[in-house]
Amino acid sequence: MKQTLSYVIVTPYSIVKSRTGGVISRLLSRSNLELAGAQIIAPDENFVHEYEKALLRQASKNRRGGVDLLANYVERNLGPSGGRRHRSLLLLFRGENPCAKLSDICGALFPEKNNFELLTGETIRDTYSDLVFDYDNPEKIIYFEPAVLTPRSQEYADENMALFAGCFKNSDNVISNMPYPDSAKIEQTMVILKPDNWNYASSKPGAIIDMLSRTGLRIVGIKLFRFSMNQALDFYSPVEPALMENLAPIIGRKARAILEKDFGCSLSEDTGKILVESFGRKYAREQFLKIVEFMSGRRPNTCPADEADKPGGVKCMILLYEGEHAIQKIKDVLDPADPLEAPDGTVRREFGISTMVNTAHASDSVENCEREKRLVRMNENSVIPMIEEYLNNKS
Repeated sequence: MKQTLSYVIVTPYSIVKSRTGGVISRLLSRSNLELAGAQIIAPDENFVHEYEKALLRQASKNRRGGVDLLANYVERNLGPSGGRRHRSLLLLFRGENPCAKLSDICGALFPEKNNFELLTGETIRDTYSDLVFDYDNPEKIIYFEPAVLTPRSQEYADENMALFAGCFKNSDNVISNMPYPDSAKIEQTMVILKPDNWNYASSKPGAIIDMLSRTGLRIVGIKLFRFSMNQALDFYSPVEPALMENLAPIIGRKARAILEKDFGCSLSEDTGKILVESFGRKYAREQFLKIVEFMSGRRPNTCPADEADKPGGVKCMILLYEGEHAIQKIKDVLDPADPLEAPDGTVRREFGISTMVNTAHASDSVENCEREKRLVRMNENSVIPMIEEYLNNKS
Protein backbone atom coordinates (compact mmCIF):
# COMPACT_ATOMS: atom_id res chain seq x y z
CA MET A 1 0.00 0.00 0.00
CA LYS A 2 1.20 3.51 -0.83
CA GLN A 3 2.56 5.65 1.99
CA THR A 4 0.69 8.89 2.68
CA LEU A 5 0.68 11.68 5.26
CA SER A 6 -1.80 12.51 7.97
CA TYR A 7 -1.76 14.62 11.10
CA VAL A 8 -2.75 14.99 14.73
CA ILE A 9 -3.28 18.38 16.38
CA VAL A 10 -2.76 18.44 20.14
CA THR A 11 -5.15 21.07 21.47
CA PRO A 12 -4.10 24.15 23.49
CA TYR A 13 -5.72 22.79 26.66
CA SER A 14 -3.80 19.51 26.38
CA ILE A 15 -0.56 21.45 26.02
CA VAL A 16 -1.07 23.78 28.98
CA LYS A 17 -2.11 20.79 31.12
CA SER A 18 1.22 19.10 30.26
CA ARG A 19 -0.46 16.20 28.50
CA THR A 20 1.77 16.51 25.42
CA GLY A 21 4.18 13.78 26.49
CA GLY A 22 1.41 11.29 27.22
CA VAL A 23 -0.26 11.93 23.88
CA ILE A 24 3.02 11.54 21.98
CA SER A 25 3.78 8.31 23.86
CA ARG A 26 0.51 6.76 22.70
CA LEU A 27 0.96 7.89 19.11
CA LEU A 28 4.54 6.66 18.81
CA SER A 29 4.23 3.33 20.59
CA ARG A 30 0.93 2.09 19.19
CA SER A 31 1.44 2.43 15.45
CA ASN A 32 4.08 1.60 12.88
CA LEU A 33 3.84 5.11 11.47
CA GLU A 34 6.84 7.41 11.16
CA LEU A 35 6.69 10.70 13.01
CA ALA A 36 7.75 12.84 10.06
CA GLY A 37 7.34 16.34 11.48
CA ALA A 38 6.34 18.39 14.50
CA GLN A 39 5.64 22.09 14.94
CA ILE A 40 4.11 24.35 17.55
CA ILE A 41 1.50 26.49 15.81
CA ALA A 42 -0.51 29.48 17.02
CA PRO A 43 -3.69 29.59 14.89
CA ASP A 44 -5.22 32.95 14.04
CA GLU A 45 -8.90 33.72 13.51
CA ASN A 46 -8.68 33.16 9.75
CA PHE A 47 -7.31 29.65 10.15
CA VAL A 48 -9.90 28.77 12.78
CA HIS A 49 -12.72 30.00 10.55
CA GLU A 50 -11.47 28.03 7.52
CA TYR A 51 -10.78 24.89 9.53
CA GLU A 52 -14.23 25.00 11.09
CA LYS A 53 -15.81 25.30 7.63
CA ALA A 54 -13.71 22.35 6.38
CA LEU A 55 -14.85 20.16 9.27
CA LEU A 56 -18.50 20.95 8.58
CA ARG A 57 -18.07 20.20 4.85
CA GLN A 58 -16.47 16.88 5.70
CA ALA A 59 -19.21 15.79 8.11
CA SER A 60 -20.94 12.54 7.26
CA LYS A 61 -24.70 12.49 7.86
CA ASN A 62 -24.69 9.69 10.39
CA ARG A 63 -22.08 11.44 12.55
CA ARG A 64 -23.02 15.05 12.04
CA GLY A 65 -23.67 15.68 15.72
CA GLY A 66 -20.11 14.82 16.66
CA VAL A 67 -18.67 16.98 13.88
CA ASP A 68 -20.88 19.92 14.83
CA LEU A 69 -19.57 19.60 18.36
CA LEU A 70 -15.99 19.46 17.14
CA ALA A 71 -16.42 22.41 14.76
CA ASN A 72 -17.90 24.47 17.57
CA TYR A 73 -14.92 23.56 19.78
CA VAL A 74 -12.48 24.66 17.07
CA GLU A 75 -14.30 27.96 16.66
CA ARG A 76 -14.33 28.67 20.41
CA ASN A 77 -11.05 27.22 21.66
CA LEU A 78 -8.40 26.85 18.95
CA GLY A 79 -8.10 30.51 18.05
CA PRO A 80 -6.96 33.63 19.92
CA SER A 81 -8.59 34.87 23.10
CA GLY A 82 -7.83 37.86 25.25
CA GLY A 83 -5.74 39.26 22.43
CA ARG A 84 -3.32 36.33 22.48
CA ARG A 85 -2.90 33.31 20.22
CA HIS A 86 -2.64 29.92 21.86
CA ARG A 87 -0.20 27.10 21.22
CA SER A 88 -1.27 23.91 19.51
CA LEU A 89 1.02 21.10 18.39
CA LEU A 90 0.88 19.83 14.82
CA LEU A 91 2.27 16.31 14.43
CA LEU A 92 2.77 14.87 10.95
CA PHE A 93 2.82 11.08 10.40
CA ARG A 94 3.85 9.06 7.35
CA GLY A 95 2.97 5.47 6.54
CA GLU A 96 0.37 3.13 5.11
CA ASN A 97 -3.23 4.08 5.89
CA PRO A 98 -2.24 6.66 8.54
CA CYS A 99 -5.72 8.16 8.93
CA ALA A 100 -7.29 4.90 10.12
CA LYS A 101 -4.38 4.10 12.42
CA LEU A 102 -4.30 7.54 14.02
CA SER A 103 -8.08 7.59 14.38
CA ASP A 104 -7.99 4.27 16.22
CA ILE A 105 -5.31 5.52 18.63
CA CYS A 106 -6.98 8.90 19.20
CA GLY A 107 -10.38 7.29 19.72
CA ALA A 108 -13.98 7.97 18.80
CA LEU A 109 -15.66 11.29 19.29
CA PHE A 110 -19.45 11.15 19.48
CA PRO A 111 -21.76 13.16 21.75
CA GLU A 112 -23.89 10.08 22.36
CA LYS A 113 -20.99 8.34 24.17
CA ASN A 114 -21.95 9.79 27.53
CA ASN A 115 -21.63 6.87 29.94
CA PHE A 116 -18.23 7.40 31.54
CA GLU A 117 -18.34 3.88 33.02
CA LEU A 118 -17.84 2.58 29.47
CA LEU A 119 -14.51 4.37 29.11
CA THR A 120 -11.45 2.13 29.38
CA GLY A 121 -8.49 4.49 28.95
CA GLU A 122 -7.49 2.58 25.83
CA THR A 123 -7.48 5.58 23.49
CA ILE A 124 -6.04 9.07 23.84
CA ARG A 125 -9.51 10.54 24.14
CA ASP A 126 -10.57 7.97 26.71
CA THR A 127 -7.68 9.21 28.84
CA TYR A 128 -7.38 12.91 28.11
CA SER A 129 -10.63 14.21 26.61
CA ASP A 130 -13.78 15.25 28.44
CA LEU A 131 -17.42 15.16 27.38
CA VAL A 132 -19.63 16.04 30.34
CA PHE A 133 -23.43 15.99 30.14
CA ASP A 134 -26.03 17.46 32.44
CA TYR A 135 -27.38 14.59 34.56
CA ASP A 136 -30.83 16.13 34.58
CA ASN A 137 -30.78 16.81 30.84
CA PRO A 138 -28.69 14.19 29.00
CA GLU A 139 -29.02 16.15 25.75
CA LYS A 140 -27.18 19.14 27.24
CA ILE A 141 -23.38 19.19 27.09
CA ILE A 142 -21.79 21.05 30.00
CA TYR A 143 -18.15 20.72 28.99
CA PHE A 144 -16.24 19.35 26.00
CA GLU A 145 -12.49 18.96 25.40
CA PRO A 146 -11.37 16.57 22.61
CA ALA A 147 -7.62 16.55 23.51
CA VAL A 148 -6.59 15.86 19.90
CA LEU A 149 -7.88 16.47 16.38
CA THR A 150 -7.25 14.06 13.51
CA PRO A 151 -9.01 13.33 10.20
CA ARG A 152 -10.80 10.05 9.52
CA SER A 153 -10.09 9.83 5.78
CA GLN A 154 -7.18 10.58 3.48
CA GLU A 155 -9.33 12.91 1.41
CA TYR A 156 -10.06 15.06 4.45
CA ALA A 157 -6.45 14.86 5.62
CA ASP A 158 -5.19 16.16 2.29
CA GLU A 159 -7.77 18.96 2.21
CA ASN A 160 -6.92 20.06 5.74
CA MET A 161 -3.17 19.85 5.21
CA ALA A 162 -3.54 22.12 2.18
CA LEU A 163 -5.18 24.59 4.55
CA PHE A 164 -2.27 24.21 7.00
CA ALA A 165 0.23 24.84 4.22
CA GLY A 166 -1.53 28.05 3.23
CA CYS A 167 -2.06 29.40 6.74
CA PHE A 168 1.25 28.45 8.39
CA LYS A 169 3.66 28.80 5.46
CA ASN A 170 5.37 31.88 6.90
CA SER A 171 4.76 31.16 10.58
CA ASP A 172 7.59 31.36 13.10
CA ASN A 173 8.74 28.06 14.53
CA VAL A 174 9.16 29.67 17.97
CA ILE A 175 5.95 30.97 19.52
CA SER A 176 6.36 33.95 21.85
CA ASN A 177 2.82 34.60 23.04
CA MET A 178 3.21 35.03 26.77
CA PRO A 179 3.64 38.37 28.59
CA TYR A 180 5.70 37.70 31.73
CA PRO A 181 5.49 39.87 34.87
CA ASP A 182 9.29 39.90 35.16
CA SER A 183 10.84 39.19 31.77
CA ALA A 184 14.36 39.52 33.19
CA LYS A 185 13.93 36.14 34.89
CA ILE A 186 12.80 34.39 31.71
CA GLU A 187 15.23 32.10 29.91
CA GLN A 188 15.05 29.70 27.02
CA THR A 189 16.82 26.37 26.94
CA MET A 190 17.08 23.84 24.16
CA VAL A 191 16.64 20.11 24.67
CA ILE A 192 17.57 17.49 22.09
CA LEU A 193 16.04 14.02 22.33
CA LYS A 194 18.97 12.11 20.86
CA PRO A 195 18.93 9.41 18.14
CA ASP A 196 18.82 6.54 20.67
CA ASN A 197 15.19 7.49 21.33
CA TRP A 198 14.18 6.79 17.73
CA ASN A 199 15.65 3.37 17.01
CA TYR A 200 12.20 1.74 17.15
CA ALA A 201 8.59 2.62 17.91
CA SER A 202 8.66 3.56 21.57
CA SER A 203 6.88 5.63 24.19
CA LYS A 204 10.27 6.87 25.43
CA PRO A 205 10.30 10.31 23.70
CA GLY A 206 6.86 11.09 25.10
CA ALA A 207 7.85 9.81 28.54
CA ILE A 208 10.88 12.12 28.56
CA ILE A 209 8.73 15.11 27.57
CA ASP A 210 6.35 14.14 30.35
CA MET A 211 9.22 14.14 32.89
CA LEU A 212 10.46 17.51 31.61
CA SER A 213 6.96 18.96 32.04
CA ARG A 214 7.33 18.84 35.83
CA THR A 215 9.63 21.86 35.53
CA GLY A 216 6.58 24.01 34.76
CA LEU A 217 8.31 25.40 31.67
CA ARG A 218 6.46 26.05 28.41
CA ILE A 219 7.34 24.40 25.10
CA VAL A 220 7.58 27.28 22.63
CA GLY A 221 9.27 25.48 19.74
CA ILE A 222 9.65 21.93 18.47
CA LYS A 223 11.05 20.30 15.36
CA LEU A 224 12.42 17.02 14.08
CA PHE A 225 15.99 17.37 12.91
CA ARG A 226 18.70 15.36 11.19
CA PHE A 227 22.19 16.69 11.85
CA SER A 228 24.51 16.79 8.89
CA MET A 229 28.05 15.70 9.68
CA ASN A 230 29.30 19.29 9.52
CA GLN A 231 26.46 20.52 11.73
CA ALA A 232 27.29 17.89 14.34
CA LEU A 233 30.96 18.88 14.17
CA ASP A 234 30.07 22.53 14.75
CA PHE A 235 27.53 21.77 17.45
CA TYR A 236 29.90 19.59 19.50
CA SER A 237 33.10 21.52 18.73
CA PRO A 238 33.41 22.71 22.38
CA VAL A 239 33.44 19.08 23.51
CA GLU A 240 36.69 18.09 21.80
CA PRO A 241 39.06 20.38 23.76
CA ALA A 242 37.28 19.38 26.98
CA LEU A 243 37.90 15.72 26.14
CA MET A 244 41.55 16.46 25.37
CA GLU A 245 41.98 18.28 28.67
CA ASN A 246 40.04 15.95 30.94
CA LEU A 247 39.86 12.53 29.32
CA ALA A 248 43.33 12.23 27.72
CA PRO A 249 45.21 12.37 31.08
CA ILE A 250 42.91 9.74 32.58
CA ILE A 251 43.44 7.37 29.64
CA GLY A 252 47.19 8.08 29.66
CA ARG A 253 47.41 7.11 33.33
CA LYS A 254 45.37 3.97 32.74
CA ALA A 255 47.62 2.99 29.84
CA ARG A 256 50.71 3.54 32.00
CA ALA A 257 49.28 1.41 34.82
CA ILE A 258 48.42 -1.43 32.43
CA LEU A 259 51.86 -1.41 30.82
CA GLU A 260 53.61 -1.37 34.20
CA LYS A 261 51.50 -4.27 35.42
CA ASP A 262 51.78 -6.40 32.28
CA PHE A 263 55.50 -5.87 31.76
CA GLY A 264 56.52 -5.68 35.42
CA CYS A 265 58.42 -2.43 35.17
CA SER A 266 58.08 1.19 36.24
CA LEU A 267 57.68 3.89 33.61
CA SER A 268 59.07 7.37 34.05
CA GLU A 269 56.98 10.52 34.34
CA ASP A 270 58.22 11.55 30.88
CA THR A 271 56.94 8.27 29.44
CA GLY A 272 53.63 8.88 31.20
CA LYS A 273 53.38 12.30 29.55
CA ILE A 274 54.13 10.74 26.17
CA LEU A 275 51.30 8.24 26.71
CA VAL A 276 48.93 11.11 27.50
CA GLU A 277 49.97 13.09 24.42
CA SER A 278 49.86 10.07 22.13
CA PHE A 279 47.44 7.36 23.17
CA GLY A 280 45.41 9.53 25.56
CA ARG A 281 44.75 12.25 23.00
CA LYS A 282 44.10 9.71 20.26
CA TYR A 283 41.51 8.02 22.47
CA ALA A 284 39.89 11.38 23.31
CA ARG A 285 39.75 12.25 19.61
CA GLU A 286 38.12 8.88 18.90
CA GLN A 287 35.43 9.58 21.49
CA PHE A 288 34.72 12.93 19.86
CA LEU A 289 34.38 11.27 16.44
CA LYS A 290 31.97 8.74 17.97
CA ILE A 291 29.79 11.56 19.34
CA VAL A 292 29.60 13.18 15.90
CA GLU A 293 28.80 9.82 14.30
CA PHE A 294 26.17 9.07 16.93
CA MET A 295 24.42 12.40 16.40
CA SER A 296 24.63 12.53 12.60
CA GLY A 297 25.00 8.94 11.45
CA ARG A 298 28.19 10.03 9.67
CA ARG A 299 31.79 9.50 10.76
CA PRO A 300 33.94 12.56 9.95
CA ASN A 301 36.99 10.66 8.72
CA THR A 302 34.96 8.45 6.36
CA CYS A 303 32.17 10.79 5.21
CA PRO A 304 32.56 11.85 1.55
CA ALA A 305 33.06 15.59 1.21
CA ASP A 306 29.99 15.99 -1.01
CA GLU A 307 27.79 14.44 1.70
CA ALA A 308 29.14 16.36 4.69
CA ASP A 309 26.35 18.96 4.57
CA LYS A 310 23.49 16.57 3.80
CA PRO A 311 21.04 15.57 6.56
CA GLY A 312 22.28 12.45 8.32
CA GLY A 313 20.58 9.12 8.64
CA VAL A 314 19.50 9.47 12.28
CA LYS A 315 16.74 11.61 13.76
CA CYS A 316 16.48 13.91 16.78
CA MET A 317 13.66 15.92 18.27
CA ILE A 318 14.52 19.44 19.36
CA LEU A 319 12.38 21.21 21.95
CA LEU A 320 12.70 24.80 23.08
CA TYR A 321 11.55 25.46 26.65
CA GLU A 322 10.86 28.87 28.14
CA GLY A 323 10.30 30.16 31.65
CA GLU A 324 11.98 31.32 34.84
CA HIS A 325 15.42 29.78 35.42
CA ALA A 326 14.83 27.40 32.51
CA ILE A 327 18.49 26.34 32.18
CA GLN A 328 18.77 25.10 35.77
CA LYS A 329 15.31 23.54 35.90
CA ILE A 330 15.97 21.33 32.87
CA LYS A 331 19.46 20.56 34.15
CA ASP A 332 17.99 19.32 37.42
CA VAL A 333 15.71 16.88 35.60
CA LEU A 334 18.46 15.61 33.25
CA ASP A 335 21.89 15.71 34.87
CA PRO A 336 24.54 14.52 35.34
CA ALA A 337 25.80 13.31 31.94
CA ASP A 338 26.71 9.83 33.19
CA PRO A 339 23.47 7.85 33.78
CA LEU A 340 25.21 5.73 36.42
CA GLU A 341 25.90 8.84 38.50
CA ALA A 342 22.50 10.46 37.92
CA PRO A 343 20.07 10.60 40.86
CA ASP A 344 16.94 8.49 40.86
CA GLY A 345 14.04 10.14 39.09
CA THR A 346 16.15 11.95 36.49
CA VAL A 347 15.78 11.44 32.76
CA ARG A 348 19.28 10.08 32.23
CA ARG A 349 19.03 7.69 35.17
CA GLU A 350 15.75 6.42 33.78
CA PHE A 351 16.65 6.14 30.10
CA GLY A 352 20.39 6.73 29.59
CA ILE A 353 22.91 4.02 28.77
CA SER A 354 26.29 5.76 28.78
CA THR A 355 27.84 9.22 28.90
CA MET A 356 27.36 9.51 25.14
CA VAL A 357 24.12 7.53 24.73
CA ASN A 358 22.44 9.44 27.52
CA THR A 359 19.11 10.09 25.78
CA ALA A 360 19.07 13.92 25.85
CA HIS A 361 21.14 17.05 25.53
CA ALA A 362 20.30 20.40 27.14
CA SER A 363 21.84 23.85 26.87
CA ASP A 364 24.13 24.62 29.81
CA SER A 365 23.89 28.42 29.59
CA VAL A 366 21.82 31.15 28.00
CA GLU A 367 24.73 31.98 25.70
CA ASN A 368 25.10 28.37 24.55
CA CYS A 369 21.35 28.11 24.03
CA GLU A 370 21.53 31.02 21.56
CA ARG A 371 24.48 29.40 19.81
CA GLU A 372 22.75 26.02 19.61
CA LYS A 373 19.48 27.53 18.34
CA ARG A 374 21.44 29.18 15.55
CA LEU A 375 23.29 25.99 14.59
CA VAL A 376 20.11 23.89 14.34
CA ARG A 377 18.17 26.74 12.69
CA MET A 378 15.51 26.66 15.34
CA ASN A 379 13.44 29.29 13.57
CA GLU A 380 13.01 26.99 10.56
CA ASN A 381 10.80 23.91 10.31
CA SER A 382 10.31 21.37 7.53
CA VAL A 383 6.64 20.56 8.28
CA ILE A 384 5.02 22.91 5.77
CA PRO A 385 7.56 22.20 2.97
CA MET A 386 6.97 18.50 3.61
CA ILE A 387 3.21 18.95 3.26
CA GLU A 388 3.67 21.02 0.10
CA GLU A 389 5.95 18.42 -1.48
CA TYR A 390 3.52 15.64 -0.62
CA LEU A 391 0.52 17.47 -2.06
CA ASN A 392 2.42 18.48 -5.19
CA ASN A 393 3.45 14.88 -5.83
CA LYS A 394 -0.17 13.76 -5.53
CA SER A 395 -1.42 16.24 -8.14
